[in-house]
Amino acid sequence: MKKSHITKSFAAILAASIAVGTAPAVYAADGDAESKVVYSFDFEDGDVSLFTNRGGDDTTEISASTDDSASGKTALLASGRSESWNGPAFRLDDKLEPFTEYYISAKIKGRYYTSAMMSFQYTVTGETEPKYQNLVQNLNGSDWMSVEKIKVSFTDEMEGVYVYFEGGSDDLFIDDFVVEEVPVAPIEQDIPGLAQIFGNDFKVGTSLVPNNFSSRSTMDLVEKHFYQSLTCGNEMKPDAVLNKAACQAYAEETGDDTVPQISFSAAKPLLNYCKKNNVPVRIHTLVWHSQTPDWFFKENYADDGEWVSKEKMLKRMENYIKAFFEELVELYPTVDFYACDVVNEAWLEDGKPRSPGEQGSGGSQNSAWVKVFGDNSFIEPAFTYARKYAPEGCKLYYNDYNEYMDGKMNAIIEMAKDFKEKGIIDGIGMQSHLDARQSLDAAFPSINMYKNALKKYSELGLDIQITELDVTTPENPKSADFEVQAAYYKGIWDAIYEYRDNVSAVILWGVTDDQSWRGKQYPLLFDKDYKAKSAFHSIIEGYELPSVIPTNPPVTPTEPTEPPVTPTDKPSVTPEVTLIGDANLDEKVTMADAAAIYQALGNPDKYGLSEQGAANADCSNQGNGITAADALAVQKLTAGIIESLPITE
Repeated sequence: MKKSHITKSFAAILAASIAVGTAPAVYAADGDAESKVVYSFDFEDGDVSLFTNRGGDDTTEISASTDDSASGKTALLASGRSESWNGPAFRLDDKLEPFTEYYISAKIKGRYYTSAMMSFQYTVTGETEPKYQNLVQNLNGSDWMSVEKIKVSFTDEMEGVYVYFEGGSDDLFIDDFVVEEVPVAPIEQDIPGLAQIFGNDFKVGTSLVPNNFSSRSTMDLVEKHFYQSLTCGNEMKPDAVLNKAACQAYAEETGDDTVPQISFSAAKPLLNYCKKNNVPVRIHTLVWHSQTPDWFFKENYADDGEWVSKEKMLKRMENYIKAFFEELVELYPTVDFYACDVVNEAWLEDGKPRSPGEQGSGGSQNSAWVKVFGDNSFIEPAFTYARKYAPEGCKLYYNDYNEYMDGKMNAIIEMAKDFKEKGIIDGIGMQSHLDARQSLDAAFPSINMYKNALKKYSELGLDIQITELDVTTPENPKSADFEVQAAYYKGIWDAIYEYRDNVSAVILWGVTDDQSWRGKQYPLLFDKDYKAKSAFHSIIEGYELPSVIPTNPPVTPTEPTEPPVTPTDKPSVTPEVTLIGDANLDEKVTMADAAAIYQALGNPDKYGLSEQGAANADCSNQGNGITAADALAVQKLTAGIIESLPITE
């Protein structure tokens, strides 16, 4: 693929293109569609019956109170809170529909001072341990604080789904609590997909959290632009995978507290989606100082236990990494776990290790790994164990932020040289959390500084992946700030493209601005209405749509040397075609069908199509069996190059 100006003929192709990975959707909603109010509480009638505490040891008492209110005379009062996590909760899954997005709005105030957050809780069906996500933090002040139209959703794999308020231990008042159904917004079909344009040079992907899968608009964007790679936002980090109760029970039963027990229940929505849709997965992350509970480093996994010895921690580390990979492969044998961040953020900006200590004291520089090992000597065994147990084809990366700053960059490079000689590392993950600021001159890092880091890492002869790309603007940005962001994104993307021979993946850290962890600074390529921003258009400017649209896995569309694949034990009468091109029988024609055909051609024993799938897949020169021409025909259809199937050549 060569850089050039987009031509009129290319624009015509784009105008006909449809979302990769999904059939074109028809929406009744338009850009001016209003949300539908489902529940609204001003508590003036004194009814608080649909609100509870969170159960278990939560001591919160829920009542109606006239002590304070945001409007009218009455508000919900949450009193008797003995812990910061105690608080008023509203259950969603017994009142609302799965796979539907909702807005939550409310006002909150503390009796004396508000120090709170709004959070989300759910339990995966069949599991016992709930999962958590902070939706709005820093609700601090002495007056009423507002949360406005915060998106929430859930899948049918979740139960016990709550939105709740927590923080501090004083009384909390809640008023004007509103739940609205979000209208489904159509995405722009007349623009190219990022993975369509760049996917033959490097994978293009994004990160997701479980409630993203309930948003049809979000997933339409994913399936059009980011279908080559998905990363769990939090659900494969240590605190989500390690099961404390199971760890303690195993240790008590066996007397051995070196065999951590794990669960991928939090990651199920993403992993199940990737299994169904043949999407490769980046594993993030195995060994990290943050979001790794301190009890993991204590005797018998007790919060107040003594710190374990280095020798015991090495046994725990190996067994944890071993169990992590073995269970993943057992549960998801067909998913392509193509990359893994083995160690994350171990070096400080000056090139020194983090400080030893617990997460809860000393700020973000503390590392319990350094507390146990005394230094960063834990990194090498982590890679050694990962190399030993990772599935075939899974490349191993050291991942970090501010990876372009000299002290940290030099430490990473020296470490990587050593590990490369020992054969235990495959690449460097450049997180790339960047800041456009008010001008290109003020942007950090500068484009040249970022390009220098790409150059230095590429000289190692290791692979590079851009793992968490986003670019912030000033808060409350003006239109000029978005133009600066666009120019900066363009410069960064062009630098990455210049080193494309050394870069195998570019991952955006999220899909739309409002769902980003840095949402107040609008860091992504799509806005809250799922529309492409100037930054998106700047990135694709000058690049052509390739003649062959990349699929999962990447393939070369040549005729196979083997005879056409046909179903085994073929009946005397070929099944009637149910939907031409629908090889995987999901009742739509997408890039996933092209991938299914290519897989069947490459490995018919493992990926052979069903009789019905084979009948549907024979969409080019019908009657000659399944060939690569059928997969190419599906590709052309989904890219809008042709209008219908079958075709005859």
